Amino acid sequence: MADNKTKATTAAVADYMAAISDEARRKDCQQLLSMMAEISGQNAVMWGTAIVGFGVHRYALSGGKTGEICALGFSSRQGDISVYGVAGPEADQDLLARLGRCKLGKGCLYIKRLSDLDIPVFRELLADAVKRKLT
Repeated sequence: MADNKTKATTAAVADYMAAISDEARRKDCQQLLSMMAEISGQNAVMWGTAIVGFGVHRYALSGGKTGEICALGFSSRQGDISVYGVAGPEADQDLLARLGRCKLGKGCLYIKRLSDLDIPVFRELLADAVKRKLT
């Protein structure tokens, strides 16, 4: 099996954030940065070139190997903000159903803006992910 292409780097999170050209999107990402740092108790680290991640989640692969990715994270993509670590079959489906306007993908949550979400519910989802992936 090939190595995971997305790995923690030493790139500056501040540089990534400053490069988000849309002011409203940058503010939403700044809020995500603060919220995820507070809830996870972890410092932000760049994973690859475009994911701001918090903590490390190790998972089993075939053949007794393990992979790793950030436990929580986000990325400002062209159309949406991708949020990692809070969706998927292991996530609290009741919380996801009450979250607000968003799209779900394979393990990802896609949002246009934070104001589309019920923030207390979103914070619960983040805390649930931390409990499942970091403890």
